[in-house]
Amino acid sequence: MSVPQEHPFVAAVKPLVDAMGGEMVTPDEAAGDDVVLAWEGRDVLAVRLPHLSDSLDHILAELERRHGMPLAELDRRTKQSVVRILETRGAFSVRHGVETVAGALGVSRFTVYNYLNRENAARATE
Repeated sequence: MSVPQEHPFVAAVKPLVDAMGGEMVTPDEAAGDDVVLAWEGRDVLAVRLPHLSDSLDHILAELERRHGMPLAELDRRTKQSVVRILETRGAFSVRHGVETVAGALGVSRFTVYNYLNRENAARATE
């Protein structure tokens, strides 16, 4: 059995599932950690959530698509903006998150920490 792609609920949640790097499966295929979603009292699909480390890679790839170029080619201000977005999305709570982000941005870990500290200092003065 496949996920009914033409169902309006499936069409509505697909962009969200894609954005977070999840996978849609049928309710019958749902495993213990999958989230089963219902529409009008009937299970329509299950969402298989990605592992946190896979999520970070997915978020970085999405940011590259959004900016239309490799993150390492962005200017400093835009890289700082990317770090703010990633912090908001929890990227730095993942093991080796700073290292992964630094590699994607083409900067050192020290630079990522500077961007984070600058942002936190700016928030403290507001």
